Amino acid sequence: MAHLSWPTVIAPGIAVLTADNPSEMTLDGTNSYLLFDPASSTLQPGTEVVLIDPGPELQSHLQALSQFEIQLVLITHRHADHTGGIDRLRQLAAAPVRAQLAEHCRDADPLADGEIISAAGVQIQVHDTPGHTSDSVCFTVDGSHLFTGDTVLGRGTTILEHPDGTLADYLASLNRLLGLPDMPLHPAHGQQHETSHQLLRAYLEHRKSRLDQVRAALQKLGKAGADATPAQLLEFVYPDLDPRLVGAASRSLEAQLHYLASNR
Repeated sequence: MAHLSWPTVIAPGIAVLTADNPSEMTLDGTNSYLLFDPASSTLQPGTEVVLIDPGPELQSHLQALSQFEIQLVLITHRHADHTGGIDRLRQLAAAPVRAQLAEHCRDADPLADGEIISAAGVQIQVHDTPGHTSDSVCFTVDGSHLFTGDTVLGRGTTILEHPDGTLADYLASLNRLLGLPDMPLHPAHGQQHETSHQLLRAYLEHRKSRLDQVRAALQKLGKAGADATPAQLLEFVYPDLDPRLVGAASRSLEAQLHYLASNR
């Protein structure tokens, strides 16, 4: 049998295993988190866990996750680099799956905003945080760790899947997370952060700065927000953009134009 990767324990009761799916969008790959009783001295095969995001349909990654006794799988949002492994993992470990969208649930109800889930010796609270996508959620664990999915990344900024994700929703979600206590932040892509508030404030400032750039570009073009297209704005707002990111940047620009048109 091939050697299986072993998750890295990053805090009492929290381990992470990064899928081997790096890209310009997923950074180093998708982080799957294993939550277990923080009173346990070690994580070992058969430990009861809650899994946040099984990741893509990647056999080696899913087999590594299935070394543990998965009590529940939680999904941060619908994208395939988070949900693609659901059904294969179900074959390996028949745990119920919960997401905000019923189509990603298996033998369990959709997640409800504010609900508290108790499993595998941990308490997990659900926080609706639309913006990246309309079904994006974050989780706090035992009130002291924040898991942000793609709402906040370990480095760089996230895209808004407009029209499904809107800038108004996203700004409200960032402010909602900022209203929680400052705590370690665990993203679905990129590195861990010891605190959340500094990064959340930086995300808010980045969005305000982007809006200022879009306003300036519209002035140069002599257009109102409703009259411009993302293609007309790309060279002004993202002058050195990696060509692989044009689609993502265009969707974010759509979201910004929609926001400006709605808030004249």
